[in-house]
Amino acid sequence: MKINKLIVLFALVALAVASSSCVTAKKVRYLQDMPKQGMPINDNLEATVAPYDELRIQVLSNTGKDDELLKPFNAMQGPGQSGGGGNNSGYLVDANGNIEFPVLGEIHVEGLTRLQLQDTIAFRLESDGYIKNPLVVARFLNFKVFFLSSSGGRVISVDNERCTFLEALSMAGGLDWYTRRDRIGVMREVDGKRVIHYMDPRSTSIFDDDFFVLQQNDIIFTEEMGYKFFSNNLNTVLTLITSITSLVSIYALIRTFIPQKE
Repeated sequence: MKINKLIVLFALVALAVASSSCVTAKKVRYLQDMPKQGMPINDNLEATVAPYDELRIQVLSNTGKDDELLKPFNAMQGPGQSGGGGNNSGYLVDANGNIEFPVLGEIHVEGLTRLQLQDTIAFRLESDGYIKNPLVVARFLNFKVFFLSSSGGRVISVDNERCTFLEALSMAGGLDWYTRRDRIGVMREVDGKRVIHYMDPRSTSIFDDDFFVLQQNDIIFTEEMGYKFFSNNLNTVLTLITSITSLVSIYALIRTFIPQKE
């Protein structure tokens, strides 16, 4: 009787270990509350210029003429000079959020979107009387975000200057079954301070989150669920329990068929 109880105990332990390693779809499925009719797209979220960004800024003419007038604004500066060069090396945004632009001098660009930056420089060129109806094209040259997890990390380079939280997770290879969805952190520099904001990709509320559209140099980091240890060691534990159960069963058979001495 005692042997049978022991076998049942081992079976219950094996069942508990197996259950603890299970991950339900509700814990990992993305955008669980997505309505069937879809959701409106928020186009107002854009990346903005921050200190130490590198920008490529090119001044053109809408008329296709005035090449001589355009040259000073597309001129290269010497290597190592503050503000960076022109179209090849880029303009480096300094710690105060400024760039040194040819002829126009220092321009404060921190907090501007790419389109706002283009409009700001175009307005200065025209209002100061340098070029009539100029066309300014600006691009980020160093748009990167970083992904950290228990299995390692990677740098994600963004070519189109706009990267959402979900896109970054996809480019990082996605999340495994044992990553906590409710505490995916995004670390960002805001007003001279590093802040950490947690997001949950299981909810459509992330679409309205200020951190949904990532900024350059954002760092995404994840945490593991507490029972991943059991999952990683499940086979070992089950093998051990099976071996012990087999030995106990063999011992029980021996006790049954071999008479015991009084």
